[in-house]
Amino acid sequence: MFDIAVVCLVVTALLAYLNHRFIGLPTTIGVMAVALLLSLGLIGLDHLGFGALHDYEAGLLQSIDFAEVLMQGMLSMLLFAGAMHINLGQLRDYRWQVGTLAVLGTALSTLIVGFGLYWLLPWLGFELSLGYCLVFGALISPTDPIAVLALLRSAGAPDTVRLVVSGESLFNDGVGVVLFSLLLTMAAQGEAPTLSEGAILLTHEAGGGLLLGAALGAVLFYLLRSIDNYKVEVLLTLAGVLGGYELAHSLHVSGPLAMVVAGLIVGNHGRAYAMSDTTRQNVDMFWELLDEILNAVLFVLLGLEIVMVQFNAPILLASAAAIAIALLARFLAVGLPIAKLSKAFRLPDGAWKILTWGGLRGGISVALVLSLPAGPQRDQLLAMTYAVVVFSILVQGTTIKPMIRRILATNTGSQAR
Repeated sequence: MFDIAVVCLVVTALLAYLNHRFIGLPTTIGVMAVALLLSLGLIGLDHLGFGALHDYEAGLLQSIDFAEVLMQGMLSMLLFAGAMHINLGQLRDYRWQVGTLAVLGTALSTLIVGFGLYWLLPWLGFELSLGYCLVFGALISPTDPIAVLALLRSAGAPDTVRLVVSGESLFNDGVGVVLFSLLLTMAAQGEAPTLSEGAILLTHEAGGGLLLGAALGAVLFYLLRSIDNYKVEVLLTLAGVLGGYELAHSLHVSGPLAMVVAGLIVGNHGRAYAMSDTTRQNVDMFWELLDEILNAVLFVLLGLEIVMVQFNAPILLASAAAIAIALLARFLAVGLPIAKLSKAFRLPDGAWKILTWGGLRGGISVALVLSLPAGPQRDQLLAMTYAVVVFSILVQGTTIKPMIRRILATNTGSQAR
């Protein structure tokens, strides 16, 4: 396992250098684009009879359990690091907006994608049960805050928009995982759970995750406040995240929601009342660096993963349909309510466009689809998931910045008049 980690880090470092030196895209988007081009080149060489490098890459990826690496390894640290930089006071001011989008928006998007695919796929020659269409809706609806937040900052997006995007993305990961588990159980059993069974599962996983996160955050706050040694305090936060996520898994509660809540507590109360200036600086630097490294590795793996996806003409057509339905669902579940209720959401004009087009999908969607049991349904869903993720990162991710600038320019012009 160590040699695999070394290869991943070396490849990530080289691709990050190439992107920074010659391409200039944001790191996460750039390394994924270069990795994707590299993989496509190796696929082309394989068709020409030079398959040694392609076979090595395929063997390397087969030895990596992507779902396990992300869901049980990276995700806890990524969510904790992201939540640490959310201002809890501002989040309270927008709590119902974030909560509505993260819970109701994700659930509505799941239904729109699921029923939309169930209606459309037979026209394209595919047969997929309603249960697995809804499973796809659950795994593709959570958005990834990682790639877009840096773009929002560099483009000068309003603070309120950045807050709602980041808050929604952090919480809808947990909501999406809970919905995915519920719908996968339904699809496997071939029947829907009763209303009471569904409510109990949601309450246990989501509510248990929130309570565990609050308890973990409180324990970390007490431990951090009781000493003043930045080396030990950094170690405590890392141990708390990894140990807390493993405990959530053992208790069958939502680890993602637990990490978000713990990160909010440590990032706000912990930084303000339990850390010295030296500790605060070192804790921030450690988690920012770890966040950057893990994200770069994750997006490189996403780019390389294309060699494991089987595409043909019908699958490509279904994937294009999945992209269109995912965008439509994002608009109907998030963009349209914000556009119609802009005053209630307290967001600037045009914010609905940013939240619709900026709803990027990422590693969690790929990890969830790879966790499905092997079979034809998994192969179909993997191809569609990968297509949506690649489109959202490479197309939406590279065009969101000009869109934000046009919206800001329009709003500035309107105010001047």
